[in-house]
Parts: sequence; C-alpha cells; structure tokens
Amino acid sequence: MRIILATSNHGKVKEFQSWISEYEVVAYSDIMAPFDIDETGSTFKENALIKARAVYEKLENKNDIVLSDDSGISVPLLGGEPGIYSARYAGINANAKENFTKLIAALKDKGIQKTPAFYTAAIALVCAKGEFCVHGWMHGDAIAQERGTNGFGYDPMFIPCGYNQTLGELDESVKKAFSHRARALELAYIVLKSLK
Repeated sequence: MRIILATSNHGKVKEFQSWISEYEVVAYSDIMAPFDIDETGSTFKENALIKARAVYEKLENKNDIVLSDDSGISVPLLGGEPGIYSARYAGINANAKENFTKLIAALKDKGIQKTPAFYTAAIALVCAKGEFCVHGWMHGDAIAQERGTNGFGYDPMFIPCGYNQTLGELDESVKKAFSHRARALELAYIVLKSLK
C-alpha cells in the first residue's frame, strides 16, 4: 500500500516519510501529470479533502491511499486571519516572506506586540475504504517582530505555549515533537494502521 501525497513539494514528502516510514510515500506529481486544484473550502478540513479527493479520482491504483494536508495560523484578535489564507495572505502569488510581513503589519496596525494565536493542521486521507480527516493544533502567541531563522512561514513570529523562543529560534527537532502537523500526523498514523 502506497501513500500518495497530494503535493508536488518533495520537502513535504520527505517530512511525511519520516513520520510514516513503514509506508512508501510519493508525491502525486511523481505518478501523474501535475494539475491545479482549487482550494475552495471554507475550513482547513474542506481544503484538505478537496485536494485528496481530486488526486484520488485520477489514481489508476485505487488500493493506494491519498493523503493531503492544509494548515495555517489564526489570530483571534484579527478575526481568525490569516487562517485558511495563510499561504496566500498577501495575495495569490505572494511568497512566505510577504505573507509574514503582512501579518506583522496587521498586528502593528492594531498596536499589538503580542497576542494569542494558534496553528491548525488538517490531514485528509481518501481511499477505497472511505474518507477520513484528523486535526492537530499548536497554541501560543503571535508577536509583531521576527525572531530566529529556523523553520519557515510564520515560525519566526510564533511563540508556542511553554516556551520563550519563537519557532524560528527553536531547533527543528523540538518543533517536530509538538507541532500542529506532528499532532495531526500521529492521528493520521492511527487511521492508516486501521486501514491495513
């Protein structure tokens, strides 16, 4: 049984492979021509399912399992922004730095230096036995400054609960132990084991 990730990002394939090492994990773009998938959902769960379903529909081998994730950061004081728009907060073609800069500016515009925030990860699995979705969260604070160079995206401005450093300052192995994606992957692994 193979796990097909609904991504062309080989870095993500490597990350997922390290979590579910007993399975062969491949990017969908390694077995079929890449295609655009419109993330039209209003939640992380809906977007993860949209991506997984789109890839599963095109699979030749329906014994494979398609796994997809959608994740982002939400700041309640900003009405939950950027939320599902985390990857395109500064515009559809914006890069991670532009998204990060826009969120810092949004906090500063409200005179906020530090406020509660949380990351959400939704992981969807679509296979012949059905559709499944699990979630993981990481709570902490968003700060209106950049600290650290580790990680990616919003990591240099997020301080997880129980820490004084941002994710950008913490070692990757520390982050991997309790991140929102790690928590969701632990649950996805339980689902995968039940599908054998």
